[in-house]
Amino acid sequence: MKPLLALLAFSPLLATAAPITAEKQPLNVHAIGMFFVFVLATLLITWWASRRTRSAADFYSAGGGITGFQNGLAIAGDYMSAATLLGLSSLVFTKGYDGFIYIIGFFVGWPIVTFLMAERLRNLGRYTFADIVSLRLDQTRVRSFAALGSLTVVCCYLVVQMVGAGQLIKLLFGLDYRTAVVVVGLLMLVYVIFGGMLATTWVQITKAVLLLAGGTTLMLMALSRFGFSFETLSAQAVAVHASGVQIMGPGTLLADPVNAVSLSLGLVFGIAGLPHILMRFFTVPNAKEARKSVLFATVFIGFFFLVVCILGYTAIVIVGTDPQYYVDGKLGGAMIGGGNMVAMHLAKAVGGNLFLGFLSAVAFATILAVVAGLALAGASAISHDLYASVFKKGKADEKQEMRVSRIATVGLGIVAISLGILFEGQNIAFLVGLTFGIAASANFPVLIMAMYWGGLTTRGALYGGLTGLVSALALVIGSPSVWVGVLGHAQAIFPYDQPALFSMPLAFLVIVVVSRLDRSERADRERAAYADQFVRAQTGLGAAMASSH
Repeated sequence: MKPLLALLAFSPLLATAAPITAEKQPLNVHAIGMFFVFVLATLLITWWASRRTRSAADFYSAGGGITGFQNGLAIAGDYMSAATLLGLSSLVFTKGYDGFIYIIGFFVGWPIVTFLMAERLRNLGRYTFADIVSLRLDQTRVRSFAALGSLTVVCCYLVVQMVGAGQLIKLLFGLDYRTAVVVVGLLMLVYVIFGGMLATTWVQITKAVLLLAGGTTLMLMALSRFGFSFETLSAQAVAVHASGVQIMGPGTLLADPVNAVSLSLGLVFGIAGLPHILMRFFTVPNAKEARKSVLFATVFIGFFFLVVCILGYTAIVIVGTDPQYYVDGKLGGAMIGGGNMVAMHLAKAVGGNLFLGFLSAVAFATILAVVAGLALAGASAISHDLYASVFKKGKADEKQEMRVSRIATVGLGIVAISLGILFEGQNIAFLVGLTFGIAASANFPVLIMAMYWGGLTTRGALYGGLTGLVSALALVIGSPSVWVGVLGHAQAIFPYDQPALFSMPLAFLVIVVVSRLDRSERADRERAAYADQFVRAQTGLGAAMASSH
């Protein structure tokens, strides 16, 4: 196995980057100090939230009392990880226009969530997306599958974030890798166990504000070197980049059309199947606020992606022409952390060590917030979907359910820390592609069909969902990234790195075929029940009653 820099774990795109050795840099006192300030602030938020978390509704959905604007910031905080600031800016730094096109891929899925899902999610659901899928289907079997899909996505993402956290701190803070992983895991446990969704929401809001402020400030400081002129910036970037004018047009990053389309499908529809994102729509009081949430989140995320793109281009000139970084015509040749740390080197170039320390702490804070959201989604799947609804058949009281959720959080924390340490230095970039592939192939087809197709049956949902889950997993394992890059075989079984183009349509096909062939009495009742579900999805009637139980 080849050692990779942590940020290869954050973005499927960076799986194609050349492996580099992660090395420590001298202890960054500013970063350490600002990190402790942030941790103290978030612990105070958790203490405040714990005093207001008294019921299951408070724990899972913050009592439905988060406004659309606040939830939009929290969604943005959940979605903008360290890969957004570091990985994607580095991609623009090395690939130019190709990097910008790739950034768009992470953004275009939001209209799907806005127009097809947000309102119905809030009207139909209670705490998790399994509430919607099982509304008129067999509770035991469908919730078990939904929990399996959720936990698979959560665990893949947790491993990525934990390894990324360890390597990022090793690079920026000079701390030991295992120490960093344990610190992240313990902080995650504190946020979720004591504060639940309310604490997680406000940690994400705080992190989003810091990330937006830090990124925007860095962009303005960098742009000031070019008189705030995009024309001047573009001309200088083209002049100094190793590939010249090619950075302003399409290149070779997504040259294979099959991989490009498959990646696009995974990114667009995978967003709509991520459990920690879907949970955010149950924290607002009504469908109107849910729509506002996505609107604000789209604005914040879209703006920040543009900031990231500009950071990449300014770094080409400011960092790429610095003698200590520009070696033998290769940008980033002498950087600590390689090109993946370009945003940090840009921060140091325009703002000194103090601003570098601030941005380092913010980058680490992004991981804390994302990990907390993932842990809560996983704990909810175990306690609400499996324990309360499957094992207890809906007869568990709220105290028991919350106790199980906190125990599940501890279990997930132990698993996350253990896997983070186990996967140190391993090529785990494929996990991000696998996460989006599973979400798009298993969770999304079942969820969207449950909301929009009256012909869906329990058998169709189970067979189709499991087909998407297993096929996505199998195709990723057989891909060049894993079969050759990780397992060391000479030739891949499956020639493409991205599974969604093949596994997602297969899941939809199985759902439709099996549902249509299902002639059981239960299937007839499930089809007939869609009329009532449709009314509730459109009007919200019954949602308030469900939330109160």
